[in-house]
Amino acid sequence: MSLYDLARSGDVDGLEEMLLESDSPAVRKRACELLGEIATKEDMDAIETLVSVAVTDESSAVKAAAVDGLDEIGAEAVEQLLVEITGEKIDEGADWAVAKRFAKALSSNIPELRMAAASALGKLGDESGINSLKSALSDEDPRVRQRVCMALGEINHPSAVPALIDRLSDPNGQVRHEAAIALSAIGTDQALGALKNMMDADNTAIRRIAASALGEAGTADVVEPLAAALNDPDEGVRSAAIYSIIELLSNVDTQKSHSIRERIVTELQDADDATVEPIVEILEESSQQRQRRNAAWFLGRVVDEPNRKTVDVLVDALESDDTQTAQFAATSLAEMGGELVEDELLELVESDAPDDARAQGVFILGKVGGERSRDVVENLTEDDSKQVRKRAFSAISKLKGR
Repeated sequence: MSLYDLARSGDVDGLEEMLLESDSPAVRKRACELLGEIATKEDMDAIETLVSVAVTDESSAVKAAAVDGLDEIGAEAVEQLLVEITGEKIDEGADWAVAKRFAKALSSNIPELRMAAASALGKLGDESGINSLKSALSDEDPRVRQRVCMALGEINHPSAVPALIDRLSDPNGQVRHEAAIALSAIGTDQALGALKNMMDADNTAIRRIAASALGEAGTADVVEPLAAALNDPDEGVRSAAIYSIIELLSNVDTQKSHSIRERIVTELQDADDATVEPIVEILEESSQQRQRRNAAWFLGRVVDEPNRKTVDVLVDALESDDTQTAQFAATSLAEMGGELVEDELLELVESDAPDDARAQGVFILGKVGGERSRDVVENLTEDDSKQVRKRAFSAISKLKGR
């Protein structure tokens, strides 16, 4: 079985076996990542295997993946690595006491332990570890610096902002990226100001990092710089800005969502194909429901003359298991209208697609269809599906009225 099949079936033992027996560092690395995703703190054998790999594997990338896998499972799993390396058991106690032990481990001469300690401090979220983490931002190993930035973002305390701003000029791109994400998560004026300044940098990679990070901010204050980035000469920056705009809406507090949504729509009103393409990609490929919902909703507000790809993706979204995604896709198709939309919907309603999707298609045809739609919809009043028949009777009255 492949790694993917093992993970999909929840076969922790099979993944462990692949991890221990494979000669390929790439396979071992991916096995560590998947174990982190599916194992729980009750899977002690898996935790012990990851601990062993984090200490003994010949590949630094695999060691790092094992640390990340332990971190994904939880602080208790990371503690096992600390015990393995130091030989000292961590006594149960207050978070500050446990944090103190992890903070001490940040000065270990073993980089994998420093990585694990930084990750654990972030998960604990105890502010007593902030000073130790800030000191560790100068660690010689970029993997450690990267995880320290992530930890400071998780603890989310303004006192870390100046030190994180210094890391925006780190020689390692991943460290710069995680520092930017952490600053966006903390979200103070000073933190966001630093990221906005990065949007004007001559270096394309820096602009891309800033555009990617601003989506974590959760405030409408970042809408304008993200919208401005849609005109960036670099395609990667433009794409990152779109993803951040969708991410911003997916993460923002519900009370703020409406005002941010309106500001974004205003900024994207004259969107071109280069702007629309990443939104279509999110709807087509994202595994996160909130992202897909927002992408489906946006397309109807920013696309006046859709191409076939845009229409196809929205029609496919009518079959989504998520009711809201399907409803937003229907609303967007109705907003767009036109011959292309009608063509695709006529094909859908006469196909063997699920009844929910066909019923949605009939509903939209009632809003945007013409003579062709009227003939097809009339026939659907005798469809086997009660849902489709009900929508067809409603749509016919609208079509005849036009």
